[in-house]
Amino acid sequence: MTKKIVISANKSWNVYNFRYSLIKELINKNYNVVVVAPYDRYSEKLKNIGCKTINIYISSKSTNPIEDLRTLFQYWKIYKKEKPDLVVNFTIKPVIYGSIVCSLLKIKTVNTITGLGTGIIKNNLTTKIIKLLYKISQRKVNKLIFQNEYDYEYFIRENLINNIDTEIVAGSGVDTEKFKPVKIEKKDNKFRFLLIARMLWDKGIGEYVEAAKLLRRKYKNLEFLLIGEVGVDNPSAIPKEKILEWERDGIIKYLGTTDNIREEIAKADCIVLPSYREGTSRVLLEGLSMEKPVIATDVPGCNNIVEDGLNGFLCKVRDPQDLADKMEKILKLSDREREIMGKRGREKVLKEFDQKIVVKRYIKIIEEIIKE
Repeated sequence: MTKKIVISANKSWNVYNFRYSLIKELINKNYNVVVVAPYDRYSEKLKNIGCKTINIYISSKSTNPIEDLRTLFQYWKIYKKEKPDLVVNFTIKPVIYGSIVCSLLKIKTVNTITGLGTGIIKNNLTTKIIKLLYKISQRKVNKLIFQNEYDYEYFIRENLINNIDTEIVAGSGVDTEKFKPVKIEKKDNKFRFLLIARMLWDKGIGEYVEAAKLLRRKYKNLEFLLIGEVGVDNPSAIPKEKILEWERDGIIKYLGTTDNIREEIAKADCIVLPSYREGTSRVLLEGLSMEKPVIATDVPGCNNIVEDGLNGFLCKVRDPQDLADKMEKILKLSDREREIMGKRGREKVLKEFDQKIVVKRYIKIIEEIIKE
């Protein structure tokens, strides 16, 4: 009988963009794959690759317990009906509420901590509640996967897990065949910095804008580009009006969203991510895979990718001046020096973060647990 595997995350976009290859491999191995995530325009794409999709209400930014109870109850109804052999959860609320339901229904569970999120970063009452929920929800999971050693150490230090089978797997990986170097003939002499992220303060976008202001006083041939979703369901969301204000003031250029991010990376000279914390940054990996030098903050999820001075530069978190200094260092490198940085970056991705390595590891974990 065909085994049924549920993949759950807080957005269908998230599942499609980060777990497409894993799902394809599971389908190729004749597993029945069901995606449980809020419907969006990527839900149809998931159906087209052979998944069943089930809509669920998940509010990423809400801390309202009534809304979270609604999510919990929907998980109960879905899993009671679907009777999956295994549930694989990504992102915070599926990892917490999906796991509670799986524990009650005695369903095998694999969870991935894709990042600690705004709630943990801010270290307030919400942080205490999230910690308690992690502690309760992860007691009976079959495997808990971390994307970097810092998040793993945080869970151990805060006593959030005990006697749980854990493993560190390097993010969702990157398709190194899709994201490969592309030669672009420049039509001008502008140097382009590109930040790709959801438009959240926690991604360091405010610091990027301030760094852009500092550099514009000294250089005239620079562009500071932003790509990513605005109006995100997140407490750290930046209002669209603010983005448009920065654009009107000539500080940045906002390019919206795109399904062809390769083309925009290819046109950029340097990828920048001044995030406050990541799981393992997919954007940095894609940039490095395309042989672009990168600048990122010296925080978990970035500093395990960027080797300072080798494939890019690390800057201090929440420090626009230090970010501007590192951007200026990139500007002062010769074309050949930047090219060498990019080649080192791709070598690292091929060795440690290739999607094939990550998918192979997930498949092994899934098959081992299903056979138990």
